[in-house]
Amino acid sequence: MKIYTKTGDKGTTALFGGTRVPKNHLRIDSYGTVDELNSYIGLIRDKNSEDTLRKTLFKIQSDLFILGAMLATPTEKETLKNGKERLNIDKITEKSVVFLENEIDLMNKTLPQMTHFILPGGHETVSFCHIARCVCRRAERLSVALNEEETINNNILMYLNRLSDYLFVLARKLTKDLKVTEVKWIPEKR
Repeated sequence: MKIYTKTGDKGTTALFGGTRVPKNHLRIDSYGTVDELNSYIGLIRDKNSEDTLRKTLFKIQSDLFILGAMLATPTEKETLKNGKERLNIDKITEKSVVFLENEIDLMNKTLPQMTHFILPGGHETVSFCHIARCVCRRAERLSVALNEEETINNNILMYLNRLSDYLFVLARKLTKDLKVTEVKWIPEKR
């Protein structure tokens, strides 16, 4: 299989189902940002040696590929003419969201109560978590905007929202595990 097809040389790309759109289309921006997020999560996974966390991050990466495929499939192209689904894969469901919620709850049990906003940083891996969280929020904003133009599966929006929460709590957990100081943001009084 060749990597280059030359079909995008004029600034368009094909969605699942064959529809061609400009490469700056909101749908492309949405799943492109999910792809960027997936790369950062891979980086976080590579920086960790804890097997359970690596497996969780691998599952999240797989879920993001599914989510990206869902975003790359316009609603009107989800079903083939014979009535079968175009994407012959499991979809992101409420169960996917609950998985993230359970992971958040497990991590939160070991963390001190949060009393202030937290400044990102303290360790390279923690910083990567915060970058991933910000990219996830951008993917969510783009997906919300896309949903205003053409309806997308609501589980996509819920998953991205919860994933950004997961990444924030993961940053806090890694701060604790790596024995780094969590820096609270305390605004200066004028």
